[in-house]
Amino acid sequence: MIFRKKIFQICATVGLAWMCGSADAWANGNELYDLQPCPAILADDQAAKPNKQWDLTLSPYTHHWSHNPDHRPVFLVALDRHLSGGGFCGLALFSNSFGQESAYLYVGQQWDGLFGHPQLFTKLSGGLIYGYRDQFKDKVPYNKYGVSPVIIPSLGYAITPKDSAQVYLLGTAGLLFAYGHSF
Repeated sequence: MIFRKKIFQICATVGLAWMCGSADAWANGNELYDLQPCPAILADDQAAKPNKQWDLTLSPYTHHWSHNPDHRPVFLVALDRHLSGGGFCGLALFSNSFGQESAYLYVGQQWDGLFGHPQLFTKLSGGLIYGYRDQFKDKVPYNKYGVSPVIIPSLGYAITPKDSAQVYLLGTAGLLFAYGHSF
């Protein structure tokens, strides 16, 4: 258990250090913008380039539909890479509702301008979540060896061209509230 926690802390530290050091990448030829971790099939070559390349998402709070004395605060940090046509891929590191270090590796699609409102958008992501183990392994469906497939819809509002507020629907568990910053 301590080994897993250390690995999670190291990965989170490296990820945050990499993101904080991204200013150097911008100053030295935009290497960060050239980095493309997403599968090419997600991009629409006929569509215009996205007005943002990356999203950093932070979530300090999750509302659970039902009270459980085992629930712990959920903290999340995610990094998404956007492609032409609204596709994206990303990685989220978080502490799950039971205090276990977890990760979500995903691909998805974003639709902007919902109902004629340019600031309103929705996202749909799907991928693999890791982290629900031991006595909590049955808290997510189809969990095998701590890995489970998930689909997560969200609704967001662009406060400014670079900042947004988002709400993620976590199935029968609850809602995750987040702040997003684009760059």
